[in-house]
Amino acid sequence: MSRIRILRISAGLICFVLAAGQRPQHAQQAFDVKANYSKSEHMIPMRDRVKLFTAVYAPKDTSQKYPILLNRTPYSCSPYGANAYRDSVGPSPLFAKEGYIVVFQDVRGAWMSEGTYMNMRPQNDHKSKPSDIDESSDTYDTIDWLVKNVPNNNGRVGMWGISYPGFYAAIGAIDAHPALKAVSPQAPISDWFIGDDFHHNGTLFLPHAFNFFAGFGKPRPQPTQFANDSRFNHGTPDGYKFFLDMGPLANGDKKYFHGNIAYWNEMMEHPNYDAWWQARNTRPHLRNIKPAVMTVGGWFDAEDLFGAINTYKSVEKQSPGAYNILVMGPWFHGGWSRSDGEALGDVRFGSKTAAFYRENIELPFFNFYLKDKGELKLPEAYVFETGSNRWKTYDQWPPANAHAQALYIRPNGELSLSQPAGVDNSYDEYVSDPAKPVPFINSINIGMTREYMVDDQRFASRRPDVLTYQTDVLTDDITVAGPLTASLFVSTSGTDSDFVVKLIDVYPENAPDNQPNPTGMKMGGYEMLVRGEPMRARFRKSFEKPEAMPPNKIEKIEYVMPDVNHTFIKGHRIMVQIQSSWFPLVDRNPQKFVDIYKATEADFQKAIERVYHSSRVILNVVK
Repeated sequence: MSRIRILRISAGLICFVLAAGQRPQHAQQAFDVKANYSKSEHMIPMRDRVKLFTAVYAPKDTSQKYPILLNRTPYSCSPYGANAYRDSVGPSPLFAKEGYIVVFQDVRGAWMSEGTYMNMRPQNDHKSKPSDIDESSDTYDTIDWLVKNVPNNNGRVGMWGISYPGFYAAIGAIDAHPALKAVSPQAPISDWFIGDDFHHNGTLFLPHAFNFFAGFGKPRPQPTQFANDSRFNHGTPDGYKFFLDMGPLANGDKKYFHGNIAYWNEMMEHPNYDAWWQARNTRPHLRNIKPAVMTVGGWFDAEDLFGAINTYKSVEKQSPGAYNILVMGPWFHGGWSRSDGEALGDVRFGSKTAAFYRENIELPFFNFYLKDKGELKLPEAYVFETGSNRWKTYDQWPPANAHAQALYIRPNGELSLSQPAGVDNSYDEYVSDPAKPVPFINSINIGMTREYMVDDQRFASRRPDVLTYQTDVLTDDITVAGPLTASLFVSTSGTDSDFVVKLIDVYPENAPDNQPNPTGMKMGGYEMLVRGEPMRARFRKSFEKPEAMPPNKIEKIEYVMPDVNHTFIKGHRIMVQIQSSWFPLVDRNPQKFVDIYKATEADFQKAIERVYHSSRVILNVVK
């Protein structure tokens, strides 16, 4: 298997599934792994006698001892065979040149490992017998075997992983083996209902979930080296058309999966945040963490921004004695590993931010804890500030000097930084039609694009079912650092609705175009999405026990939107958009209080949505 095999998990995205061990080239100089490393393959026994396939890459220079870096993955540790080598080992090519023993493992039930695979396997905090296993115990048993059996190791182990492997890295830090000294969960999954990947505040991120599980969700009846390369055929490049034509969510299985994608059907049986979902929430288990933790994420990660921010916050809160730091850059999902980090879509960041991270943050972190090399001078929060395009450091996150500043929704499309006098019961309204939902991008794509996180929103501003509010031209810079809170007062003529709030940076009309400008984008008046997040109204009081919206009655809907670190530059404007569909990124709400996963075509109805001028978006502004 010498060629690249990429599982086609989400059309339009190249996911972190490099099944044959190949990697995109980094800006740093390439390194000849085969000339400098020896490879061995092992079936490592777990406490319940299930064996996990593991590939070990060790430096040929045996004159010294090396630390071990472990990556556990459901996406294959291929290429398989003692003479088949990855092009790169470690988080970046810098690690192979530095000298590490690098280990890749197929997790339980995946690829060449034995056992049964389970998505987001629940953590078992009360193990009492060998059959009581979870990903934490599998990590412990793996590390125990490695330090006892791999020659020339120095007794120290580190872990890293991006996306799903980031989940395994975070879980590996729980009840950790004493040899595990440093862990870097990168874009780790933490909760698939509240904010990671497939659900945001109870809404389903439809193309991401459908396209991912159409490939990844296929059964693996026995260990295998080979990917199931049969790609799902949408029959069109147009995701808006495909998912609208699919109809209600129940048709996903009826028309296309035909009972073959077990996890899709499991999700459809759990429309609320019940015990099944809660068992797959990693955050409560991140207690008493002993290894040093460096969580890494991207401000524009369309998949697991929530996981990065909340893994850091959970460790900080529940393991107060742990070394726990946060690194956030202007990156798409995994962009810190597989790009130079200089741009995303039409937005430029002014420097090679990802190369800076790999050289000045990631490598020094592991060198310090695993090799006693250098001084560790990393701050609590090392975060890139978009807009101003500069790295900032803070002693805590969110910054201690951040204060709440509301953006007040006002009549006539105005957005004010000043609180209005008295109570304003006036409102703006629009008709939300599930048959004609607001598109999330102004282009054709079958999947969830990574660029949507910074896309120009001018196309949405021109729709009658999108409310748009903006400030006057700013006379001073305004820096926002931390979570946002959408505090809406709304009503609907139906019994359920979605509300999407978007925070947007409006460029001056004379802003210069990018040079070079491959997309031909006119940057004058560009409306850069800084953060957008949906909320399903039925969950406004509880994710566990949804409630219908009383028709035509004002209800408060307040929810937290993921953190940002962005400066609105003097001469720009701040904009807020509010809408009730974001398609096909978010599944359509029938606007009737029914089980959406079992809804029929007859359940979908138009609704009149009203947003009252007492609504606001609360920012954390840094002085």
